Amino acid sequence: MSSTPPNDPSARPNPFFVPAKDFSMVARRHFLGLMALTCGWTILHAAEGDKKGKGGGKGKGGGGGGEDQSKARGPSFQGEYVLPESLAEYSRLSLILGRASDKSVTASFLASEAMEGFLELGVAPGKYTRKVGPLTFPKGEPVEVVIDQLAPNTEYHYRLQSRKAGGGAFAARPECRFATQRAPGSSFVFTIQGDSHPERPQSSHPDLYARTLQAAAAERPDFHICIGDDFSVDKVRTVAPAALTQPYLLQRPFLGLIGQQAGVFLMNGNHEQGSLFNYQQEDERHDVAVGVQLARNRLFPTVGHDGFYTGCQENLKGIGPLKSYCAWTWGDALFVILDNYWHSPALVDSGFGEKAKSTKGDDKKNRDWWGITIGDAQYQWLKRTLETSKAKYKFVFAHHVLGSGRGGVDEADLYEWGGQGKRGEGTFKEKRPGWELPIHQLMVKHKVNVFFQGHDHLYCKQEKDGIVYQEVPMPSDHGYVAYNEDRYQSGTKLPSSGYLRVSVSPQQTKVEYVRCFLPKDETKETRHCMVAHAYDVKPRTA
Repeated sequence: MSSTPPNDPSARPNPFFVPAKDFSMVARRHFLGLMALTCGWTILHAAEGDKKGKGGGKGKGGGGGGEDQSKARGPSFQGEYVLPESLAEYSRLSLILGRASDKSVTASFLASEAMEGFLELGVAPGKYTRKVGPLTFPKGEPVEVVIDQLAPNTEYHYRLQSRKAGGGAFAARPECRFATQRAPGSSFVFTIQGDSHPERPQSSHPDLYARTLQAAAAERPDFHICIGDDFSVDKVRTVAPAALTQPYLLQRPFLGLIGQQAGVFLMNGNHEQGSLFNYQQEDERHDVAVGVQLARNRLFPTVGHDGFYTGCQENLKGIGPLKSYCAWTWGDALFVILDNYWHSPALVDSGFGEKAKSTKGDDKKNRDWWGITIGDAQYQWLKRTLETSKAKYKFVFAHHVLGSGRGGVDEADLYEWGGQGKRGEGTFKEKRPGWELPIHQLMVKHKVNVFFQGHDHLYCKQEKDGIVYQEVPMPSDHGYVAYNEDRYQSGTKLPSSGYLRVSVSPQQTKVEYVRCFLPKDETKETRHCMVAHAYDVKPRTA
């Protein structure tokens, strides 16, 4: 950024930039934090099991994005947010799979220096019958390769061979795998991570993040879903394309740890600042919204409406295909990813900052909550998708109920999600003409099994009207905190860090919370890759 000419309009200050706070007092609480981890939370888990968690008041959990800075229990991470030295090769050349279908998969490569290589591919471990390449990887330029002519319902094994451009011996990466669309009756695994927030040194540690992703990759999942708030622009100082790309470049080597084994699906969170409200502004916020979505679609194999996947068909000036919401069927399960932000003309939970004091409608305390919406097009697509699916399992994902606030079932009765105003203001039929039912009731009618969300930075499993509301924990919080637990007045509540392992079979689906720890924080009670909580989900047929 310092090399950007002062008169370059792209060097304008980022209105969402958040200066670092002073964490000098946090280290003094490290010992107490570890005691809470090894004693307090262990007792909670052993005593409660699958019983209801402790209740809490709704008034103090925070109403929006929240910075998680006052509750950090460990020392702020000091240093550059990079992969551990032992994994540095994955920063030199990252490979992330995506857009898997019944007959193809897309491999996205990004090299830090000019390189070349090829893939060896086969249906049995160590036996390669096909070569993909030669491939050229320019420095800093993403390269997408579509591997087609694949067989449906098949697991493939492959090996990447690469070298520096211009010659020398090829070096082989360890063998990886991926799968094409599973047939009905098949069993498979997928994994989910919550808000990784690498820009927050008090609640995200690169070594723990890498360790979590490696553990998730060892599950051999067919895909890995990121629930949002992975590419925050809070620490980006200027509104320039290169600067807005940095959060996406930072995540590439990390997500490559699991992306080489499983297709990665990205969801939009509030801290990405990609939203229709920002896009419609006439100042820097418009440029932020355009820049971050361009970076996402360029640097990751994102999903659009293409025949195998259904979803958003909207094109926006300056962006092109938006690629926000999508759905697909895999085995006996329907997967539906919603977008909370790109289809709401009203402010949701992004766009705050210095402009809040002067811009009409940009008022966090006095928002029109009925104005917050997934939009008519996304709602009607969701309705068609749910009512036409014959899948045994239906899983719906969004960054959060309504995209803002805190809580799971605690918020599910409100506004377009549940049909009620917080103070009785407005009616659903008045506020959403043409909508059959509020979103929650629509999911109940069409027998959705689990609604997965993030945003609140803890693990919590709740139920409402036969639907599990599952809050996904952070993957990298080295303070091991359950943030915002007071906003969940029911359910099983546990602290981060870790990921969810979801094993789907025709008879049942098992959801497991796999805890992850840094080596220095492991004890007999806090073991890396321990299952902290698990439950089964049965098929729900019409």
